[in-house]
Amino acid sequence: MDIGELRNRNTRVLRRILWLLTAFPAAALLITLAVANRHSVRLVLDPFRPETPVLSVVLPFYGFLFGALLVGVVLGGAATWLSQSRWRRTARIRTGEAKRWQGEADRLTRERDAEVSGRAKALSAPAKRDAA
Repeated sequence: MDIGELRNRNTRVLRRILWLLTAFPAAALLITLAVANRHSVRLVLDPFRPETPVLSVVLPFYGFLFGALLVGVVLGGAATWLSQSRWRRTARIRTGEAKRWQGEADRLTRERDAEVSGRAKALSAPAKRDAA
């Protein structure tokens, strides 16, 4: 096992440990929050008649908390994705340029190899002499 493989393995183990050290307390906190806030709450979506709403939702309070958390994660991910569009476009352009230059280098290599092999054949072929 070389140093690079060992370093990658240690990095994966360290990441897993850090993930577990973060995930378990977060899960315990969310479960505690859900148990403490399990009473039903009514969300009224009708601002004109709150006494007799046309649109309302009754859920446990933790449902609204988890829903808000989910909406925040989705909106944060979308904002990050949109803010990085410039870098994705730049990477796409540079990838195209790299492919074009690699193709050019491959073409020049083939031409050089063909020319070198043509010269080698010309030099290695013995000249025919006429016996007089």
